[in-house]
Amino acid sequence: MPANPVLNDKRFEQVIAEGYGTAPVARTMTYGGTLSALGVLFALICAFGWFGWSQVHQTTGQALDTKTGQMVTVSTTAFPAWIFLAAILAMGFAFATIFKPKWGMATAPLYAICEGLVLGAISAFYNQMYSGIVVQAILATLSVVLVMFILYATRIVKVTPKYALITIAATVGIGVMYLVTFLFHLFGANITFWNSPTPLGIGITLLICVVAAMNLALDFAFIETSVKSGNTPRGMEWLAALGVTVTIVWLYLEILRLLSLLRR
Repeated sequence: MPANPVLNDKRFEQVIAEGYGTAPVARTMTYGGTLSALGVLFALICAFGWFGWSQVHQTTGQALDTKTGQMVTVSTTAFPAWIFLAAILAMGFAFATIFKPKWGMATAPLYAICEGLVLGAISAFYNQMYSGIVVQAILATLSVVLVMFILYATRIVKVTPKYALITIAATVGIGVMYLVTFLFHLFGANITFWNSPTPLGIGITLLICVVAAMNLALDFAFIETSVKSGNTPRGMEWLAALGVTVTIVWLYLEILRLLSLLRR
């Protein structure tokens, strides 16, 4: 059972019952339809990612170094104010798709648009600090996705109950760490042990990347099971595509952060 909150057995059964009722399914979910939906989402992410990238500006100026007493060049990166709204909207559209899958054809692309704006801005910020890092992160992410798909398709990686349990437990643990870190930041505390260029920070980030990659196998397994069942409504393809997109976006951001730690 996938750890991805979008793709899990109970959630699919619930949304089919709530969103599609008990009428016979005329057009069922297919691999081709899911892949097409996934292609649309990533096309939107790339297109609006370019716009988000263009809205991040870096300015340079002179400032006095209090330690040396000399003038030094200081660079400042300015994010557009709407980027935070885009992040909130992306989360909202994702949840709307999860709870109302019949809206997926509209809400999933809207998620991709908002997520693209956010990813573009974040990528531009990293690229201004470390030139070329975004290309490296994209290539690394695509490589991991391809490798995990091959490993799953050839059954070298088998999604067993034990595999699923380990992945779920690790994903929940990482989620708790994200939440605790966020809460500490709200109260002014700064937890940097897992976000600093130390062996511990790099090791934790690498582990998160591995867990994100493991989730891909679970997502593939769930889509395969849903298609083979023969009774999953075709509209669920957008929900399935959204689930894979969420995992890949998470993987990309973590690889981007890992590369930045190694660059430091």
